[in-house]
Amino acid sequence: MQRKPTNKVRPKKFLGQHFLHDEGIAKRIVDALQPTPGEAVLEIGPGMGVLTKYLHANAAIDLKLIEIDRDSVTYLGEHYPSLDGRVVSGDFLKVDLNTIFPGSFSIIGNFPYNISSQIFFRVLEERHRVRAVVCMLQKEVADRIAEPPGSKTYGILSVLLQAYYTITYQFKVPPGVFTPPPKVMSAVIRLERNQTQALACDEKLFVQVVKQGFNNRRKTLRNALKPLSLPAEISALELLDKRAEQLSVEQFVYLTQLIGQSRGAANTGI
Repeated sequence: MQRKPTNKVRPKKFLGQHFLHDEGIAKRIVDALQPTPGEAVLEIGPGMGVLTKYLHANAAIDLKLIEIDRDSVTYLGEHYPSLDGRVVSGDFLKVDLNTIFPGSFSIIGNFPYNISSQIFFRVLEERHRVRAVVCMLQKEVADRIAEPPGSKTYGILSVLLQAYYTITYQFKVPPGVFTPPPKVMSAVIRLERNQTQALACDEKLFVQVVKQGFNNRRKTLRNALKPLSLPAEISALELLDKRAEQLSVEQFVYLTQLIGQSRGAANTGI
């Protein structure tokens, strides 16, 4: 007896699923990617394919999907049979991305709110291969990532991502275009890889300095960075009178250079 096709996927709270059902917004998200002919594109969490249908219509890109929800994988296989072999059943945070695309690629998706920050840290790990990212996520996180220095929402992800990507805020998205509607606003942002291949400092130390600075963001950097045991000549710098949220990427790089030089460190990468 032939099994009936799956008509829809039930959103699962533990996966943070909120399925977009507004076709106009879906098309705007896909249009924001601006892929080049022949480009490899990975869609994260396609769900029931609201973005997939527009991506798949572009025959000039090499499209693959990664989906952790088995029900969604089944749905996509039934409704998009031409994508056979292009749907990876797995967790983006854990899968070996070289098995999906051995070279450079771009990313698109409606990111689950509960793991969006983890996705961006994975993007940073793959920054030498990820050309661009277009994603919808919780507005609060989108604001944090796109904000310039001096903002109360400027934070760790802002600095780390802005070090390697140019970030543009695309548009806001209301809760009513999702099933089920989330309790917060959403937003779409675009990340474009900049020309920085490597920072002019020890990149592991850079991450450590940034994280330590923001872990005590209400304190001046002089106090926030005390666990790093800075030498007196660095602690005395006027720059350390500022709080972490007031420093640009370039200033964090400069500060890391000074700390690295005091330790005799080399640029070892993240």
